[in-house]
Amino acid sequence: MVVSKLLGAILVMEIIVMSGTRFGAVDGLRMDYYMMSCPFAEIIVKNTVNTALQSDPTLAAALVRMHFHDCFIQGCDASVLVDSTKDNTAEKDSPANLSLRGYEIIDDAKQQLEQQCPGLVSCADILAMAARDAIFFAGGPVYDIPKGRKDGRRSKIEDTFNLPPPFFNTTQLITMFGQHGFTVQEMVALSGAHTLGVAQCSSFKNRLTKFDSTNDVDPSIDSNFAKTLSRTCSRGDKAEQPFDGSRNSFDNDYFNSLIRKAGVLFSDQTLYTTPKTRGIVNSYAMNQAMFFLDFQQAMFKMGLLDVKEGTAGEVRGDCRKIN
Repeated sequence: MVVSKLLGAILVMEIIVMSGTRFGAVDGLRMDYYMMSCPFAEIIVKNTVNTALQSDPTLAAALVRMHFHDCFIQGCDASVLVDSTKDNTAEKDSPANLSLRGYEIIDDAKQQLEQQCPGLVSCADILAMAARDAIFFAGGPVYDIPKGRKDGRRSKIEDTFNLPPPFFNTTQLITMFGQHGFTVQEMVALSGAHTLGVAQCSSFKNRLTKFDSTNDVDPSIDSNFAKTLSRTCSRGDKAEQPFDGSRNSFDNDYFNSLIRKAGVLFSDQTLYTTPKTRGIVNSYAMNQAMFFLDFQQAMFKMGLLDVKEGTAGEVRGDCRKIN
């Protein structure tokens, strides 16, 4: 297993190096974007992330989720980091984003970078690097990403309807991810990010009572696990349920949970109840190295969604405010 994971990591690094060259020509992003202008940028971000996660390992899931919620709305442009003002309600105040956290980690890294190389490192790049470093800290795959994203100038609550809700079925997930250019396999791989973190009761309580006209409880849930979820919800809508048994470890346990009918969200379990995606779930459950390889390639691709370049964006001095 160790050897296969090592070979997988070597293979994916070769893929990423080649992809980086190709995307560099298309998107203006480069692996070495800050090499001359801010050579310690990546080290500063990594050290900031590692320090925060050593104090609170649960923040790894938070950073990955924040990056996902950023990229799916207006592209990877740090729009999710912008604070609301009296004239504008920003993305972060959408119901879908109220449970996001870890903003202070991005702020900390940004402040250090502004001292070292003012006006050069975008908040969008910091968030992308922070998510990557959080995945590695939690035991996930190591991979590199191209840099050079600019920060967007728009952050509006009405844009967040494009985030996949927890009650989506597989067909709806395939459609939504497909609109962003992802294959079915990539969608399932990205869903594996739920190997980290928790869900609040409000996201899954609809599965426990009056599920549909035929069933009180979602029939795709194991009966004992349904009782576990009910006990969690007895503590209120904000009570938290880990997605799998190792909430702070990046592994393939999430997929094994789906096979046991112990997916927390309907949008999790649907990946196993649907024949079109069941085989992918089984493959990842049996082969963690395969999951890691597919996940890092999908994350690499996600980090390139609708990136802003040149005058289409800016480098914010404060990640919470548009210049």
